[in-house]
Order: sequence, then C-alpha cells, then structure tokens
Amino acid sequence: MSIFGAMFAGVSGLTAQSQAIGMISDNIANVNTVGYKGLRASFSTLVTQSGSQTLHSPGGVQSRPVQSADAQGLLQSTTSATDIAIVGNGFYVVNEAATPGAGDDYLYTRAGQFITDENGDLRNTGGYYLQGWPLDPTGTLPATPTVLSSTETVNVSSLSGNAVPTTTMALGANLPSTAANGETHSITAQIFDSLGNAHNLQVDFVYDSATPEWDITIQNPTLASTGAVSGTVTGPVARSIAFDGFGTPSAITFPDIDITWTATTAAASTVAVNLGTVGQTDGLTQFAGEFAIGFINQDGVRFGNFTGVNIDDDGIVTALFDNGQQQAVYKLPLAVFPAPNSLQLRDGNAYLETDGSGSVILLEANTGAAGSVSSSSLEASTVDLADEFTNMIVTQRAYSANAKIITTADEMLEELIRIRR
Repeated sequence: MSIFGAMFAGVSGLTAQSQAIGMISDNIANVNTVGYKGLRASFSTLVTQSGSQTLHSPGGVQSRPVQSADAQGLLQSTTSATDIAIVGNGFYVVNEAATPGAGDDYLYTRAGQFITDENGDLRNTGGYYLQGWPLDPTGTLPATPTVLSSTETVNVSSLSGNAVPTTTMALGANLPSTAANGETHSITAQIFDSLGNAHNLQVDFVYDSATPEWDITIQNPTLASTGAVSGTVTGPVARSIAFDGFGTPSAITFPDIDITWTATTAAASTVAVNLGTVGQTDGLTQFAGEFAIGFINQDGVRFGNFTGVNIDDDGIVTALFDNGQQQAVYKLPLAVFPAPNSLQLRDGNAYLETDGSGSVILLEANTGAAGSVSSSSLEASTVDLADEFTNMIVTQRAYSANAKIITTADEMLEELIRIRR
C-alpha cells in the first residue's frame, strides 16, 4: 500500500540524511587535520517494481559516502624540515610497523607531518612509518624500485659524515709585477688528512728576476692545532710559474704534492694544486699593485656530526653534517593508483589499496603522473566550513521533511481507521 510505502520512504530518507549529517560532522571535526580529504553524501533513488504503468510504489532513497582522495589541499608553510606536502598526484607510502613484516599493511597517505621518534624513524601523527628507497653512496636506487619490498622505513639515526682527505686545491692571488729579485710571498692553506686532522700547508713564491719567473716552494705541513711539523713533503721538486706581458700565466710547472704524515697515522696524501690556466686570470696573476690572495679552495673535510635532514622537490632525503658534508640517504616514492577515490579509508588519515582502486604504482617524484614534494610544508584539509554549514542546514531541513512524511502518513492511516466508526 502506498501509504505504508510513503512511511518506509520517509524512514529511508531519515536514514540517508542521518548518514549525510554524519559525513558533515566528520568533515567539520577534521577541518584542521593535515591532509584530510572531505567526504560528501551521494544520494540515489530506490525504486520498487510496479505491476502497472498507472500505479506507483514508493521506494525511497539511499546515501553513499563519496571521498575525494585525489583532491589537492592548500599548502601551509612550517618550520620543520620533516614536514612534507605533495603538489599534484600521489601518496606517501607508510607502514604500520617500523620493520614491516608479513602481517603489516602498506598504507598510503598525504598527511606529511613526520617527526623523528626515539629510534630515529620518521613517523607521522597517525603513527605510521614513512617508507623510502634506500640510496647507495652513489645515489642509485634499488634494483627493483617498482615493488613495495624495495622500500624501508626512513631512519636518520647513527648517521655521521666521514672525514675526507684533501686531494685537490686551488689557489688564486696576485703576485706584484714590480717585485724585486728574491721577494717572497706566502699562501697558507688548511688541508685535511685521511683521518680528518687539519694541517696548515704553506706555499712560498720567490721572484727570480733572471728567469724571470716565480719559484715555488712547499713547506712541510704543520698541525693546525699546535703548529708542530706534522708531515714531510717528498722531493724537492722544481715548481715555478711565469707570466706574459698581460699579467696572465705563460707557463706553469707544478707537479702534485706528495705528503707523508709523521704526526698522525693517516694514509699518505697526494694533493693536486690548480694555480690557474695559461692565458687566463682564473688563478694566479701578475699585475701592478700589492700581493693579494683571491681565494683558497680545497676539497677535504673533517669528521662531521649529524645535524639534520633536508628533503627536496624530488623527494631525496639528504643528511646534513656539521662539517659541511651532505649525503643522500633515501628517496621517497610517490604511490599513484588508477582510481584513487576507491581506496579504503583507514584510521590516521591513511588509505588501503582495494580491488576498485587498482594496483599501486611507485613513481619517482616529478616523473610520469606523480607530483612533486614540497619540504617544510603541510597540505591543509580540503574542508570548507562555509560549505559544510550550508550543507548542514539543508540536511537538517531534509531530515525534518522526511520526518513530516511519517507523521503525515500516520495521520492518513488514522483517518482510514476511523472509517469503520
């Protein structure tokens, strides 16, 4: 009977609108949740098959949640280097466990508020551990980067910068063109041995007017901390530099410097020194004026302690050390899906792969369909409070209207019962 059908249709309306207000309440509650994607109710009719073209049997309505997992939220700047947002498509790969096992699910999220826990693992506010491709010293990805097992939890503990011995050095200075015979000028450079000890290496330039050229002598290095002789320069080796009439080098004789360390147990060093290019002013020059040092560059560094990480737009996690060294340790994959809005929502603002979403595809940031990574940024919730309050009013009125259907149908049934009286 259509009156009873109207009542059941009204009940279905109450249920559907209750579901809708629940989604609105979730959206409002998560207005400040990082990376949250708003839900909306999708309504569809329920139709009852009718035996005649002239009769209508009420069916009602049902509502289903529709998520927008692929929606882009606004970016908010932060002061944490481990806060990361995605610009464009993709999700971060996370896991329930720091060391994923057979029963631990790989999940996907855009909530990039990661912090370092007591073990040095990067974990977000949902308790999930960030997964990344480990990089070898040359920055090469694993052999099979397309599978989830190629990733591991990003860990920044127990990192230290190695000591790097000086192997190359470049000097730039102006040697005065008015120098007298025997005039001497010196440049002292700090270099490092294989153990990271700092040494002062003095290079003397003595003008020989008979040649004319500058004879170059390398003094035995001394410890930077004490000034005591710390090594022996093998040789002696003839080194010199001559200049043309335009103040640029015309001939450079400067074989590599070989040093045997006596104050430390460091391995012997060989230092290649660049004094500039013949015919150019990119190193030593000879112009009028005083002796002036332009630059002293060398590639050695002392042992370094870990100071933090940096994450660039390509998702490369770089460890920073107080000796100036940087080391790429991980690269963050971005997970993309054929149908991301069919992912299953889990606690902690994360998603689980489903048959409807299609299989996960791991891509490098800024390649293919994947977006880019923005460091020191967070993706804000996509919830618009103005829209949610408007939808709340509409849903409330729709709920009241469906309740009125039930009361009206009840009154009609009451009239029908009274017919017998």
